[in-house]
Amino acid sequence: MKARTLQREATARLKGSPAIDHWQKGREKIEAEILMIDLLGYDPEPDERLSAKETETYRAWVERRFTGEPIAHISGVTEFLGLELVVEPGVFVPRDSSEWLAECAIKRLKKRKHPVHVDLASGMGTIALAVADEVPRAEVFGAELSEQGVRLARKNARRLGLRVRFGSGDLFAPVPSKLRGRVDVVTIHPPYVAKNELADLPDEIREWEPEHTLTDQSDDGLGLVRRTVDESPAWLRSNGWLLMETDPDRAKDVKRVMTQGGFRDVTSTKGGAIPITRVIAGKRPV
Repeated sequence: MKARTLQREATARLKGSPAIDHWQKGREKIEAEILMIDLLGYDPEPDERLSAKETETYRAWVERRFTGEPIAHISGVTEFLGLELVVEPGVFVPRDSSEWLAECAIKRLKKRKHPVHVDLASGMGTIALAVADEVPRAEVFGAELSEQGVRLARKNARRLGLRVRFGSGDLFAPVPSKLRGRVDVVTIHPPYVAKNELADLPDEIREWEPEHTLTDQSDDGLGLVRRTVDESPAWLRSNGWLLMETDPDRAKDVKRVMTQGGFRDVTSTKGGAIPITRVIAGKRPV
């Protein structure tokens, strides 16, 4: 069957899925294309015919996606700022919308003479790995609560030949004490879903992502945000930056918490290929 026909079939099927969050117009078509590229290892011409085995596998992958299973789990890999990362169930799947957080960190770190970056709630180390790739002279550390996430982050660092250290623990707990007061940029994509809002999440998120990556169990979803604002100043150098990724609906609240915490020049920005994610940036309090 032709690639074009299969992708049209897949797009229609995915549009009917109650488990997928249909947040972006045309997203189903994009996902149908991604599944085929991941399967074949390249982007086929529209009239190219897939073998019977390839057709069977592609349709099976589409059905798995229909249930809400993340594409990265199906193919076993995902791409982030040009890096191919191995993915495992049980660890939060990186979103391309988070590329903006990495880009904001990279821009600031490139301006520093001896850049130091700490990524909190690092997951599988996505932001830290992207920074290490773009700013190879930077000293980069990723801190993640999940030991499985740390193991996967280290695995990807070895695969990619990137110089990043990772440690397991809560917020700054695993960060080497020698970095205290020396960090140029702290990044975090904190869980910001209020505990009573978990049930409202789409199946593809609620059923497939670890709960601790979605909520800090606070009533307003800002518990980890407040802790990060309180703890970051001791680790940041003068004029160091705290960058927090958040949902557009939480942006004003996160900005308020950072401002109340004494951070300077607090701004809310959005950008990247999918300009919906908000990054709230602020300089260390004096």
